[in-house]
Amino acid sequence: MPPGTRLIQKVSSTRTFARIAPHCIPAMDRAVHRLTRGKVLLSAQMLPGVILAAKGAKSGLLRTTPLACMPEEGGGWILIGSNFGRPGHPAWTANLLAHPDVLINWRGRDIPVRARLLEGAERDAVWQAAVKFWPPYTTYQTRVERQIRLFRLVEREAKAEAEAV
Repeated sequence: MPPGTRLIQKVSSTRTFARIAPHCIPAMDRAVHRLTRGKVLLSAQMLPGVILAAKGAKSGLLRTTPLACMPEEGGGWILIGSNFGRPGHPAWTANLLAHPDVLINWRGRDIPVRARLLEGAERDAVWQAAVKFWPPYTTYQTRVERQIRLFRLVEREAKAEAEAV
């Protein structure tokens, strides 16, 4: 665990963080990611992260969103739609439900993936792993009435990426 992790977990569990972070962290991540040509994602210094490129659920326009993720052994990633413990599902989760074939940038590499919403016992098992991985997810869930959405991303064959995104 990197130095300062417990402090960051404590801070990220506060309501103040939930109000401020969604406005500044993604903007910083996008800028640094662009300036470093995909090599650096600032928030990934604490938690692993991806840049998700997905079609908007309603608009169909390409949306890029920096997100924390939980890499899985053997490949794949879990995305947690916590929205920092704020009400309402984050918009990117609706985008994945409408258009599950997306592109992620993982450590500077573009990877075509398919997203699948986790449900039932599979979701429960992944949720337990997620709260062990990043304990603030427990706090986020207690603040909201909705069930936080979890998605599993699996790599697809790199055929025409332009078709999906």
